[in-house]
Amino acid sequence: MSMIRSASGWLMAIVAAAAVGRPAAAQRMEAAPDELSEVGVEEHLNARLPLELAFTDSSAKPVTLGEFFDNQRPVILTLNYSDCPMLCSLQLNGLVAGLQGIDWNLGGEYRVVTVSIDPEEPSERAAETKQKYLEIYGRANVERGWHFLTGEEQQIRQLAKAVGFGYTYDAATQQYLHAAVTFVCTPDGRVSRYLYGIEYPPQTVRLALLEAAEGRIGTTMDRVLMFCFQYDEQKGRYTLAAVNLMRAGGVVTLLFLAGMLGWYWRRESRKAKKLDPQAV
Repeated sequence: MSMIRSASGWLMAIVAAAAVGRPAAAQRMEAAPDELSEVGVEEHLNARLPLELAFTDSSAKPVTLGEFFDNQRPVILTLNYSDCPMLCSLQLNGLVAGLQGIDWNLGGEYRVVTVSIDPEEPSERAAETKQKYLEIYGRANVERGWHFLTGEEQQIRQLAKAVGFGYTYDAATQQYLHAAVTFVCTPDGRVSRYLYGIEYPPQTVRLALLEAAEGRIGTTMDRVLMFCFQYDEQKGRYTLAAVNLMRAGGVVTLLFLAGMLGWYWRRESRKAKKLDPQAV
């Protein structure tokens, strides 16, 4: 019976993830089962997070959400829980793979905060999950870059409401039903981008962080890339921005013409001086 319940809960979680994977796709789907009526994502772009919320970190230390926003580095926020049978693991594994694909380090150019949606999850369990994903990430001295938090039901619900994350507890399967979505936030605690699914291409992760940081991290080339790409809601990734490329092409063309004209005028000026040394 427990195996049947686990499979049933996993199936509902998959349906939930697919149903809310992207707003446009969700509109084309039929009504969700009653179990999923509270599950979904309502995007609140630029919404400010309730940074005053109190949680407990994986070392059992009381913290506030605001402690992880320093007005310098963007923050990747996820809402998961350690005893999730599969979807959370798939999502976090995919996120780690995306983070491994960029040269920025956890705790360096950005931070990650994972808040458990299970109010019964102890900090010891969160510590085990943190250790698991830091080992998968595989880089040294990044322990202070990824924070796993637990908290009370009221605080968790308030945070979920702020980012538009709908989830529910299914008593029959003893599991939380939720979507797979990652929130990329600005250094001062606003929602910058929603990334859906269980796969996170490194370029998408990098550009989302760069966008959230408003160009305050990365190289000059990164900022040029940000100008050339924009987020495509339908495809769920960054694509070349045709308008910006045309603008950039126009600027390059003008600079080229200005350079050619400058060279031409300097050449003609030198010729004139040779013909008439007294010419000014």
